[in-house]
Amino acid sequence: MPRAWANSGVNLHVELSGGRRRVELETALREAVRSGRLPAGSRLPPTRALAADLDVARNTVAAAYAQLVAEGWFEARQGAGTWVARRAAAAAPTPRPLSGDPRPPRYDLRPGSPDLAAFPRADWLRATQRALRSAAAEAFGYPDPRGRNELRAALAGYLARARGVDATAERVIICSGFAQALAIVAGALRAHGTSRVAIESFAHPGHAAALTASGLTAVALGVDDDGARVDDIDEIDGVGAALITPAHQFPLGPTLAPQRRLAAIEWARGSGGFIIEDDYDGEFRYDRQPIGAMQALAPERVVYAGTASKSLAPGLRLGWLVVPPSLAEAALEAKRLTDGPSTLDQLTMAEFIGAGTYDRHIRRARLVYRRRRDRLVRALEHRRPDARIGGAAAGMHVVVELPRRMSEKDAVARGLERGVALEGLGEYRLGEQRRSQALVIGYGTPAEHAFSTAVARLCAVLSAD
Repeated sequence: MPRAWANSGVNLHVELSGGRRRVELETALREAVRSGRLPAGSRLPPTRALAADLDVARNTVAAAYAQLVAEGWFEARQGAGTWVARRAAAAAPTPRPLSGDPRPPRYDLRPGSPDLAAFPRADWLRATQRALRSAAAEAFGYPDPRGRNELRAALAGYLARARGVDATAERVIICSGFAQALAIVAGALRAHGTSRVAIESFAHPGHAAALTASGLTAVALGVDDDGARVDDIDEIDGVGAALITPAHQFPLGPTLAPQRRLAAIEWARGSGGFIIEDDYDGEFRYDRQPIGAMQALAPERVVYAGTASKSLAPGLRLGWLVVPPSLAEAALEAKRLTDGPSTLDQLTMAEFIGAGTYDRHIRRARLVYRRRRDRLVRALEHRRPDARIGGAAAGMHVVVELPRRMSEKDAVARGLERGVALEGLGEYRLGEQRRSQALVIGYGTPAEHAFSTAVARLCAVLSAD
């Protein structure tokens, strides 16, 4: 008969079926944290009490606790007991729900998010405290629609130094992430007389939707191994702007070839059009120095857009634009119709950058994600040596072509059977351009302690006949 944990001082039910007790207990406790039944800070029962409740040896419980402390799920201090770690609980929220799936998968390998458990909470808190101590009273009044000058100045300096952007504080506009940034740019383009915008034929579907919602028409622009086929823009009637991801094309991964960068600039200058440069993860390059922003080639024709969504966390809702002088007034008018990030978050981010903490965090994160990418690629090459893995050594995702007999739909379904959320490349196709069946694998989302298991289950999906 399974024995229930009922008298251990916490309101939680655990059953051990009689197999390997320590392994079963570790698994049950991990699941309790993941599901939220053991929230952050929850104190665990003493090993003696839990051992008595479960009718197991005390050493069994002590070994299970020790293993979960080593993995980062629990924390322990001599004489103070054992409790659920704050960081482990932060990694445990349910992954993004999948439509029609009542039980979301345990492991999320879809692209688009960093490791949220790695958010630098202590550093951010210290920056917040410093920002609050030094902030003038007027900082908490109605804000400048461009954003706080402290952050605009800090970003202008950082972007010039780290990304090669030609920026001044006066040309920086602070936004609530890329979606708002794109809506602001769309409003400015519309005021400038633009009605049609070229967008890469494989791209984030929300970007085309944002352009459409702003009254513009999104037109697909082909993509190949050298990035967006910018030479084709001239063949599209009435296009006044192009939205591209030159540093690391999303989702296919190539970097825009140098000759194409120049061709895009020549088109913009010759036609009076604009390039919208989405530099969503430009800091994360692993095989060489990060490629500088193309905005520096023509600051009068390129709108530069970046966010903290990949470098820190999407929940901060912090993004920024560097706009050309000819679009500045129209962009500001469009921004006046919307809101923006809180003053406190802007002041904190300014302090975060100014103190050098942001640079240090980027360097740490770059090392972590490079190691994850290497582990993922090695595992895939070992289990599927014939698999083609696409994308530059950059960012937080790769594209993996599927075996011939496996469709994207089949792979996603097999992933769900194994508790892994996956996405097919077809989810990002906007035009008629076709590519081989593939998965877009995000390696940023899983917490560090869950990454190896997530990769092993992915390999099992791809190895299935």
